[in-house]
Amino acid sequence: MNVPFLSLKDVTDLHGVEINEAVSRVVNSGWYLQGKENERFEADFAKFIGTKYCIGCANGLDALIWIFRAYIELGVMQPGDEVIVPANTYIATILAITENGLKPILVEPKLNTLEIDDDLIEAAITPKTKAIAIVHLYGRNAYTEKIGALCQKYNLKLIEDNAQAHGCKHKDGRVTGSIGDAAGHSFYPGKNLGALGDGGAVTTNDPELAGAVRALANYGSQKKYVFKYTGRNSRLDEIQAAVLDVKLRYLVEDNAHRKEVAHFYYEHISNPTIKLPDLIPDDQNVYHLFPVFCERRDELHDYLEANGVGTVIHYPIPPHKQECYKEWNSMSLPRTEYIADHELSLPIGPAIKMSEVEKVVSLLNGF
Repeated sequence: MNVPFLSLKDVTDLHGVEINEAVSRVVNSGWYLQGKENERFEADFAKFIGTKYCIGCANGLDALIWIFRAYIELGVMQPGDEVIVPANTYIATILAITENGLKPILVEPKLNTLEIDDDLIEAAITPKTKAIAIVHLYGRNAYTEKIGALCQKYNLKLIEDNAQAHGCKHKDGRVTGSIGDAAGHSFYPGKNLGALGDGGAVTTNDPELAGAVRALANYGSQKKYVFKYTGRNSRLDEIQAAVLDVKLRYLVEDNAHRKEVAHFYYEHISNPTIKLPDLIPDDQNVYHLFPVFCERRDELHDYLEANGVGTVIHYPIPPHKQECYKEWNSMSLPRTEYIADHELSLPIGPAIKMSEVEKVVSLLNGF
């Protein structure tokens, strides 16, 4: 029995009949951009997240880029301003900041939560700080009341990167993606809510921001052939919107299976060389990924692969060690570097069978 890290075909097959019906409906309609499917999905996703507005766009990176760009266009930020961001994140969060001429200020994570350390944020705030970007990495809620209080104290915007946490909640019941001033979402196929290609969205309660984002993602236009901004073409197409609307109906159910798998891992992995992150309440983790940590990570990876189990390292080179950010390469961020050197993600998803999970655990305990 081979256990893939994530079989996208199996995930699609879970709701395959409805997905095929949705795709056929769009194909037969003859309308492929900015139509009723987008309107329906945007309304349904905004309702699910708990915001007034949802703007579909081409991908998750664009979603974040448009948020920062919109704040610049609205005069809230200007190039050179600083944005506090977790050092431990996928690089897209940081690319969105530098793309807009803003300056990322990297803050280390807590090793027990893997999310940004809210005890380190205030010391990183300067007169040029305009926002805190939090990332609900691995599907875990990154928001804390302390972060909210700092945003109020220093009049900072709170931006959420919710690419990995669709359906996650804070302990007060708010859904991630509705907690900050704006949130970027990715619908890359492997996400908890994944399209059949690239896709993304911005959610917010701010009508000015929503209007600016929608225009920027549509060539900068709010009215046909009239261009307020120098924008780009970054739109969610009708087929992807239709597919996402089908999958949205099953997101809570699919996340529940992820949680069942995660609890099995927590209850049955007993190898002392393999460390698991802190268990947090179910509502606050939708288990986009299930990271474990091992001093012999690469050896563990090879062992599992040799026994038919797919794993992925998230992420082997942290942003501050990437060639594209050479100016940061000499920085020492030991917690982030520890995660990069020791993390390994186990198979998890809405389509994985419990017999497959049992095989993974058996191999882990025999390592």
